[in-house]
Amino acid sequence: MDKRIPSLAEAVADIPDGATVMIGGFGGSGAPIELIHALIDRCLATGSPRDLTVINNNSGNGHVGIAALIEQGMVRKMVCSFPRSADPRVFTEKYLAGEIGLELVPQGTLAERIRAGGAGIPAFYTLTAYGTDLAQGKPVAEFEGRQYVQERWLKADVALIKAELGDHHGNLTYRMAARNFSPLMAMAAARTIVQVTQVVAPGGIDPEHVVTPGIFVDGVVEVANPAQEEALNRANAVYPEVEA
Repeated sequence: MDKRIPSLAEAVADIPDGATVMIGGFGGSGAPIELIHALIDRCLATGSPRDLTVINNNSGNGHVGIAALIEQGMVRKMVCSFPRSADPRVFTEKYLAGEIGLELVPQGTLAERIRAGGAGIPAFYTLTAYGTDLAQGKPVAEFEGRQYVQERWLKADVALIKAELGDHHGNLTYRMAARNFSPLMAMAAARTIVQVTQVVAPGGIDPEHVVTPGIFVDGVVEVANPAQEEALNRANAVYPEVEA
């Protein structure tokens, strides 16, 4: 029941080539920067993992986090709502060069597809995207005189998420808006790895305050002072750092 992992390197050590990886965060809010960078470090050292499918709200900003993952050529396909955000140059260049794929999903549909994956619901119908290019090739059905598009669940091999507190059993709380997609992703992945700002002993989190129960979590690693994507980008950070 003790799900603590001693290092970031060990936390990402078992992610294979070709994996589908859900990464928490809404822009920089709740983005597990240290876990992403540990995955890059592993790839630089061993050549793996590559050919990843990454599911996130957006496709990264600047040259850190998900953008750095893409820049290192580790991502085969992005599944997201906002491929063009504050500074999407890395994804844009790769996409225009034909080096990365994109599945564009409306934001509410993205959240519901992930929720459906965690709830064991293979498909559902929604009004969103009916009559647009995003509905092409998808089944359509009429309910109460309106047309609805069928959307399939989203599941993942691994979820990498960020939380505020985690106990030894993997019970989690989040810091305000940093919660966003993470509870849904924890439920929809076969394996969920979490970086937490503080690990507390069992009983250190009021049961009434637990957002993600430990049954959905496979490992927690403490990162006491997590980086914030926006702060890194304001400092023009690049990961990995380029030696002068």
